[in-house]
Amino acid sequence: MKFGFVAIVGKPNVGKSTLLNRLVGQKLAIVTPKPQTTRDPIRGIMTLPDAQIVFVDTPGLHRPKDALGDYMVRGARRSFGEADAVYLMVEPDEIQPQDREVVEMLRTCKAPILLLINKVDAVAGPALLPVIAAYKDLLPFREIIPLSAQRGDNVQLLIKITIELLPEGEKVFEDDLLSDQPTRFAVGEMIREKVFSFIHQEIPYGTAVLMEGMKERDDGIVMISATIVAERESQKGILIGKSGAMIKRIGSAARQDIELFLGKKVFLDLRVKIIRDWKKDEQRLKQFGYQL
Repeated sequence: MKFGFVAIVGKPNVGKSTLLNRLVGQKLAIVTPKPQTTRDPIRGIMTLPDAQIVFVDTPGLHRPKDALGDYMVRGARRSFGEADAVYLMVEPDEIQPQDREVVEMLRTCKAPILLLINKVDAVAGPALLPVIAAYKDLLPFREIIPLSAQRGDNVQLLIKITIELLPEGEKVFEDDLLSDQPTRFAVGEMIREKVFSFIHQEIPYGTAVLMEGMKERDDGIVMISATIVAERESQKGILIGKSGAMIKRIGSAARQDIELFLGKKVFLDLRVKIIRDWKKDEQRLKQFGYQL
């Protein structure tokens, strides 16, 4: 039996969350076209007859601009520092300065590193050759695997190679457990995903979701109250929308995902409030669950 942790790292928006969801077969990490959507390491568990793997989707590695950004980068660094194997995800393009920065962060990593070239379904095969050649010179990768997290191309090969690299050990989690994240955390992330999906420009980056309450009634309906925190009064108006149209849209879409996730009917009470510059306030970040 094999058991181990695998950190999925890379710059923002390369498909780390999509890969995690593909590996565990359920949507655990929120996915949007916007970079830096993931703020916390998200753990997904795969249990096979001969192995149990805990995949850790990490926030995109970037240069932080505030306390929240610093928290995200520290969380990602801690995850790959403690992992038994690391996936470095990149896109099938010319190496960018941000890619080189991520590689530099991994130089002290003692775990075997697999280079995953994602989104290969969008390029012709020969176009991958110069990409592979360029990355080969940067780090001694254990394997280089072109794949498509979206379509699942080469994902089974990735799992096979990963199992070979992991240490021997008994499984830690129950067979049917897909994540050890608290349910309240997952619900809050589903709400935050809809903010990123429906609100444009920079506003989503100034928001957080504060879970106020979650309780199942005798009739089986789950009562959830949550607050979307914004930094500016102007953001509050956009989040609520004309006659409350936007907050209703966010709430309705989030409720559908939450009901699918919980397998139960949900009543979602969603509100918006302003806490100025919360991203720069370490005490506020701790209050919101970002443990620095």
